[in-house]
Amino acid sequence: MEVRKAFTSATRTVSSSALRERLSSLSSLTTTPLKPVANLHAHIEFVPAKIPRKRRLQTLAVAVWSTTIVWCVTAFFFLCSFPPLWPILAAYMIWVLYIDKSPEHGGRLSPWFRSMKFWRYFADYYPASFLKTCELPPDRPYVFGYHPHGIIGMGAICTFATESTGFSAAFPGIIPHLLTLATNFRVPFYRDIILAMGVCSVSKQSCSNILKKGPGNSITIVVGGAAESLSAHPGTADLTLRKRADLVPVFSFGENDIFQQMPNEKGTTLYNLQKKFQNVFGFTLPLFHGRGLLNYNLGLMPYRKRIVAVIGHPIHVVQCDKPTLEEIMQVQQKYIDELMWIWHTYKDEFARTRRRELNIIE
Repeated sequence: MEVRKAFTSATRTVSSSALRERLSSLSSLTTTPLKPVANLHAHIEFVPAKIPRKRRLQTLAVAVWSTTIVWCVTAFFFLCSFPPLWPILAAYMIWVLYIDKSPEHGGRLSPWFRSMKFWRYFADYYPASFLKTCELPPDRPYVFGYHPHGIIGMGAICTFATESTGFSAAFPGIIPHLLTLATNFRVPFYRDIILAMGVCSVSKQSCSNILKKGPGNSITIVVGGAAESLSAHPGTADLTLRKRADLVPVFSFGENDIFQQMPNEKGTTLYNLQKKFQNVFGFTLPLFHGRGLLNYNLGLMPYRKRIVAVIGHPIHVVQCDKPTLEEIMQVQQKYIDELMWIWHTYKDEFARTRRRELNIIE
């Protein structure tokens, strides 16, 4: 009996010490994998519960506009699920694809639609505004060149496609037309929205038709296109310009700051893939992110970063049907000089967090 008691006591002693060792090892194992989870929650900054109603409406306006194409297409296919509506929808699509030429002839601008309070909330979200450096008399047509392209060009929408920043009040008599890709006018319902905003096709024929309407008509081209969108990183201003030229330079401070783009410097695999995609399809897909509806740093909505579009002095050009290369280069240099003047005059006020100076990359 004594031997049995001693054996049992020794067994219990060993078991308790082993149990403590195992528990300590298990606790170290369980705490280790929890650190990344804690870090993940620490890096996501969620929106507090108490937010002023005005700010919520601003965020809602941007969210609605950012998803406009999605809900327009969804609404169209939803209506397609009702057979009685098929004749109407078929007639609508025939009108869109073959009959309506508004995108090539100045659109269907609606002053009422452009002045809706919705757009005021949309612009106040960033907030977006513009700075007028000189008068633009409405006795001639104008071509505005908007820089930089950014990921989407939200500042261009605020200034030239809506009255949220007061363009018509600042430049009375000038009718603005923001230009975009012709493919946007094949999206049902969405095309009617942007046509009411005065948005038109960026085709050569469209530009000619609008400017031929006479004094006061203007077009706005977001210069740079796919090539420049790949260079849209916060704190930078790289312009694809030497292959193009326009008449009224507009530089938008903050346009590149409203989204974060994945690192895609020249030579990287991502950059090469994006350029190949651009060469094949004519456009590219920047990989970017912004914030979300319920958090401040993860999603596809733009960040709240101030956008100020500085409208420069017009470059007056004498019409010439067959200009020489030297004449074209002279006008282009004047345009670049005006952009550089805007940059150096206002960079310390509107681009304090810049990482480098304005750079003409092409």
